[in-house]
Amino acid sequence: MKQQVIQPEGWPAPKGYANGIVARGRTLYVAGQVGWDTDGRMADGFVAQFAQALDNVIAVVRAAGGGPTEIVSMTIYVTDLDAYRRSLGELAGVWRDRFGRHYPAMTLVQVAGLVEPGGMVEIQAIAMLAENRE
Repeated sequence: MKQQVIQPEGWPAPKGYANGIVARGRTLYVAGQVGWDTDGRMADGFVAQFAQALDNVIAVVRAAGGGPTEIVSMTIYVTDLDAYRRSLGELAGVWRDRFGRHYPAMTLVQVAGLVEPGGMVEIQAIAMLAENRE
């Protein structure tokens, strides 16, 4: 599935995200995924929860027949923006291990809390899957 990254003329280059993406295919809406494993155990620490939430998003996309580079949009909810900022170096490695240099259109916001006790990160995503897969 081909994607076209949209970058308005004259804007500074985004770092770690795309301003817009044009894609064609079957749309997969991924519900918010938190940082727990398949047994429902929450990962320990901010970076570990972020990594597990990404893995959970990717698992849903793979279950639909896609892969990480077909994710076109992500909304990331964190309960501690300072923890996110302190962890940027580690999170860059977590991201590269899963996505390489693929960056969807993204938003990250701080929220007062998540539904799951102990949750620090929740990630919602949209993927565009190839039309010929069923």
